[in-house]
Amino acid sequence: MAREIKTGEIVALKKIRMDNEREGFPITAIREIKILKKLHHENVIKLKEIVTSQGPEKDDLGKPDDNKYKGGIYMVFEYMDHDLTGLADRPGIRFTVPQIKCYMRQLLTGLHYCHINQVLHRDIKGSNLLIDNEGNLKLADFGLARSFSNEHQSNLTNRVITLWYRPPELLLGSTKYGPAVDMWSVGCIFAELLHGKPIFPGKDEPEQLNKIFELCGAPDEVNWPGVSKIPWYNNFKPTRPMKRRLREVFRHFDRHALELLERMLALDPAQRISAKDALDAEYFWTDPPPCDPKSLPKYESSHEFQTKKKRQQQRQHEENAKRQKLQHPQPHSRLPPIQQSGARPQMRTGPNQSMHGSQPPVTGPGHYGRPRGPPVGPGRYPSSGTSGGYNHQSHGGQGGRRLWQRSISSTRTSPTLSFRWHAWWCSTWWR
Repeated sequence: MAREIKTGEIVALKKIRMDNEREGFPITAIREIKILKKLHHENVIKLKEIVTSQGPEKDDLGKPDDNKYKGGIYMVFEYMDHDLTGLADRPGIRFTVPQIKCYMRQLLTGLHYCHINQVLHRDIKGSNLLIDNEGNLKLADFGLARSFSNEHQSNLTNRVITLWYRPPELLLGSTKYGPAVDMWSVGCIFAELLHGKPIFPGKDEPEQLNKIFELCGAPDEVNWPGVSKIPWYNNFKPTRPMKRRLREVFRHFDRHALELLERMLALDPAQRISAKDALDAEYFWTDPPPCDPKSLPKYESSHEFQTKKKRQQQRQHEENAKRQKLQHPQPHSRLPPIQQSGARPQMRTGPNQSMHGSQPPVTGPGHYGRPRGPPVGPGRYPSSGTSGGYNHQSHGGQGGRRLWQRSISSTRTSPTLSFRWHAWWCSTWWR
């Protein structure tokens, strides 16, 4: 985005990449400029001019033929406030039926103009449909566009059109095609507006074909004459019968909308509806009618890259919050462990610490009725348990047994302590 100095008008810039070009201006840019120069329609983006910028100064390491020191070349377009994907992804936005009809009629009008001027767009998707705050929709990004001839159909590349909007003939390897490839993309856009999300979100070509066949049925010579001659048909031919389920899946759509969608998403390109015929469909002539573009609500600027950036920032914020929560967990209790219910104090004894004359600690519930004396642990009745070479019975549960064993083990390193302990225990036993 930039501002024109003389008029103050805000414009959009598209940089022509020259980084990997060794033999002059890229052919794709020449083709795009040539096509845009001959298209003049209210529903096609307007190319205003082409400008250049001065490159940076060379440093000592720069080579004379380094493209990074060349100036930039930019295509200048009229600025549009939104694209359809960015607008649809805004929280809380749900397009009304008159709004969908308005957008679809403008899209078909602009596409019909391109086709009668023998131009294939070959990349129709939501982010290439630009909308301003006056409700006007315009076809943009003609970087993959090509001129075609109805009389002499030449071979064209099938590696065009974004995967989710690519028709089955291109996925099966066809190199001879016409305006029908654009109409398939329009059908995907139409269904997406009605359904609220993409209908063919495949991850790769095989999955994309499988999603198409599951909804539109498997192609054969009956519903698509000549399909078996397409180069990759045998590689992707379904192994099981698959019937067309479009009407079943989208049975909640308006009847006229479903009829139009059926004709847009016909497997056979020859049976697919044209942009001109689609404009005459009953869908656009029944109530509610398409609204006036100027009556559409005005929104804050929304483009696909902006909404993606916001979603990424939101995900990053959530991940940071989770990470911080894991690093600083909340305690389950505010009380110190020694003060919690049922806790027993531990004896602080060491190998060189005498226990003679020390005050016996208070014992737990299992020690009532026992003689008080240092330390806690030995009972009044002998058992088969062995500690320090003597048999003892420990009362007071597992906590008392551990305390008794710790006390005995701590006195083994001191003969004096062992003798005093043994004498005290014997006197307690025979008392």
